[in-house]
Amino acid sequence: MDAETIYRTLFSAYADALLLVDPAGRIVLANPAATALLGYSPEEFDGLSVDALVPDAIRPRHAAYREGYGKAPRPRPMGTQMDLVARRKDGTEVLVEIALSPLQDQGLPYVVAAIRDIGGYPRVKQALKRARYAEFVADVGRMAVDTRDPQQLLQRIPQAAVDALQADAAIVFLLEPDRQAFRVAGCAGQVPPEQLGSRLPNRPDTPPGFVAAQDRAVLVADYAAETRFAVPASYLEAGLVSALAVPLSDRGQTVGALTVRSRQVERFGDDEVHFLQSLAHLLTASLQRAQTEEQLNHSQRLESVGQLTGGIAHDFNNLLTIIQGNLQVLEDLPVVAGDAVAPQLVGAAMRASKRGAELTAKLLAFSRRQVLQPTRVDVSALLESLADMLRRTLDQRIRITVQVQPGCPPCLADPGQLESALLNIAINARDAMPQGGDLAFAAQHCEALPAELQGGRPEGYVQIAIADTGGGMPEAVKERAFEPFFTTKAAGRGTGLGLSTVYGFAKQSHGAVLLDSAPGEGTTVALLLPCHPDAARADTAAAPAGDAVPAGLRVLLVEDEPEVRAVVATFLQALGCEVSAVATAELALAELASDAGYGLLLSDIALGAGQRGTQLAAQAQVRLPRLPVLLMSGYSSELLNADEASAWELLRKPFTREELARAIARVLR
Repeated sequence: MDAETIYRTLFSAYADALLLVDPAGRIVLANPAATALLGYSPEEFDGLSVDALVPDAIRPRHAAYREGYGKAPRPRPMGTQMDLVARRKDGTEVLVEIALSPLQDQGLPYVVAAIRDIGGYPRVKQALKRARYAEFVADVGRMAVDTRDPQQLLQRIPQAAVDALQADAAIVFLLEPDRQAFRVAGCAGQVPPEQLGSRLPNRPDTPPGFVAAQDRAVLVADYAAETRFAVPASYLEAGLVSALAVPLSDRGQTVGALTVRSRQVERFGDDEVHFLQSLAHLLTASLQRAQTEEQLNHSQRLESVGQLTGGIAHDFNNLLTIIQGNLQVLEDLPVVAGDAVAPQLVGAAMRASKRGAELTAKLLAFSRRQVLQPTRVDVSALLESLADMLRRTLDQRIRITVQVQPGCPPCLADPGQLESALLNIAINARDAMPQGGDLAFAAQHCEALPAELQGGRPEGYVQIAIADTGGGMPEAVKERAFEPFFTTKAAGRGTGLGLSTVYGFAKQSHGAVLLDSAPGEGTTVALLLPCHPDAARADTAAAPAGDAVPAGLRVLLVEDEPEVRAVVATFLQALGCEVSAVATAELALAELASDAGYGLLLSDIALGAGQRGTQLAAQAQVRLPRLPVLLMSGYSSELLNADEASAWELLRKPFTREELARAIARVLR
């Protein structure tokens, strides 16, 4: 056999596509492999420009490159350049490597182009697969940025998982707020055994429960051989064989799972794990954003309602001051005292006005328009009073007990806010015992805070514990119990602010709050508050009020509401004071300029359009440093500046004559 025959046979039998190209870029000869790879017949190759094999997008660049190469041809072996794309006759494209061998050194004006299909290489397949996954992730990422509705992603992500992984089913499981069950929040594919909205228990023996317990990606090679958890029969009946699941994590805590399933054995590997984790991150980020936006909107709504309730409470307290004051004056009139029925009527009206004052106090606690006024609190009396109220208002199936350690000292706290905090805890306990149970209040003295908490006070602490026999909290709920807006109650049933405000109150009072709970064992919340620094001293509130105010005390009363001003002036006169009453801070400063010998400045904080009572107090004490000051307020938004108001004794509206007398006595001391 001659050499030419051998060369022609080699050219025809070569596994790679071979093209013989002239200096003008026209194909002179093509082997069968080129026909198979590029789709042209031998006759069609004859005289075809190699530019026809280049994708349209890069054809202009290729022509320039071919022209430059023709001026200085050189061998270019395969694998030394970037991967290229060849265009077939039908317009489809194939990933290739190309080697160029110029024949000029052999006296022939041709170049041999060897073209190899590399689409079947394992590394190329993997790269193409990863590129496809990345494209799906990018598409879902754009949607996650654009949409504000996580429900759209809950449907789009399972579908993207099915399409990208060529799986048979994909499901998103989300944990319910109580973390007791998973809810199917999204699904796609032909054979999802679970339906949208269906629930599975959160137990390690269920598929999503196992993922949550592991808190990492879980691969199932063959459901029929799976022993780590119970495989529902519906999976096998649907022909499902393999699966991959990754947890959905929110700030380090598992909140759900994303699962894909296939009828093929060992369908999923590391690339699929990374892809599914990327989708899971996008989904949880979207859920976090939606939750944060909802919390922000909720907070803004609360702030708006708080401003409204704060203003209403302030005005209502002024009205209650007038009502209570006039009722107390009526009560002292001989014509009323001597009547058989009138004292009962006045007493009923007084009790109703006090309940109105309690209502406004709750409104102000909700709206956080109050300044803490720490004082001496008799813990035993407070708990007995609160328990008595709860026995009348809570479910009769709830048994309430109070146990106070003998000799338990008084604590230093704001009594109204302490009562509100205990009430919040009691309401949570009630909700945890829908069928009834035991609610126990206990108080005792303790020398210091627990070791895990920082700080301490030499006089020690009073621990007030509220224990219930409800269902208790799992560890995951307990860890977040004090977070603002976190709640396990149904939508619309709770704000998630109850325990967070208790925590804030305890911290602001230089104390602490402890939580002990476990599923099936009930819950105990303990407030630790500082003992009153002079715990052994008798409570000054028990002293007779009238004896505490010096006879003939000259009082400058500043109140912009005429009827409130009249009531307070009447109280002061009944206490033996000499009263000068004005409506504005400016008139009060004019009175003080004359040095009329005033022994007390009594002013409301809100004084209409003029200066505030706190500004008046500051200017008055610059002029008369020894002048005692007592401020009054119905507690609206003007008291948000706690530092400004805390410089003086504060008397809350509405108040009785006895409460006014005790406040004056404290100021004068």
